[in-house]
Amino acid sequence: MAQKIELTNVGNLAEEPQETLSMHPKKFALWLFIVSILMVFAAMSSAYIVRKGDGNWLEFEMPQAFWVSSAIILVSSISMQWAHRAAKKDNLGTLKITMLVTFALGVAFIVAQYMGWQDLQERRIWLGGGMSNPAGSFVYVMTGLHVFHLVTGIVFLLLVLIASLRDEVHSKAMTRLDMCTTYWHFLDFLWIYLFAFLLLNQ
Repeated sequence: MAQKIELTNVGNLAEEPQETLSMHPKKFALWLFIVSILMVFAAMSSAYIVRKGDGNWLEFEMPQAFWVSSAIILVSSISMQWAHRAAKKDNLGTLKITMLVTFALGVAFIVAQYMGWQDLQERRIWLGGGMSNPAGSFVYVMTGLHVFHLVTGIVFLLLVLIASLRDEVHSKAMTRLDMCTTYWHFLDFLWIYLFAFLLLNQ
C-alpha cells in the first residue's frame, strides 16, 4: 500500500509544471543593449572627471535649451507610460493619441538639443579645432551620443506607433510596446543623469 502511495506522489510531482524564471528573448536583448549603453556613459563620465582634474578646464553655464529639453523628455515619459496603460486596458484610441504625442515630444527634444548646441557655438564653445576646450568637447560628445540613442528610440517608437495604428498593439500583444516603453524611460533617465552630471561637474 505504501509503495502505491509513493508511486502516486511521484506521478503527481512529474505532472506538476515546474516554475521557471524566463524573459522574452527580445526583452533580454534589449536589457543587454541598455547595460552596454550604461557602461559607455559610465566610462565617459569617469574620463570627464579625470580630464577635468588635469586642469585647463573651461567653466561655463549649460544652455537654457537643455533645461527645456529636460522638461520635454520628462513629459514624454509620462505620455509613454499613459500609452502603455491605455494599451493594457484596450483603450486603443488613447493609445494612438499618446503615442503620437510621445513621438512629437521626442522630435521636440532633439530640436531643443540642437538649439543648445547653437547657443554653445555662439559663445565660442566648439567641438574640436579652433578655440575649443576639452570641457566643451565633452559636452558635445556626451549630449550628442545621447541624441543618437534617442533617434534610435524615435525609430522604435515610430514602428510601434505604426503597429498601434493598425490595431496590432493591445492587451494581448504588448511585447513591442513593453520594450519601447522600457527603452524610452531609460533614455529619459539617462538624459536626467547626464544633465545633472554636467551641471554638478561643470
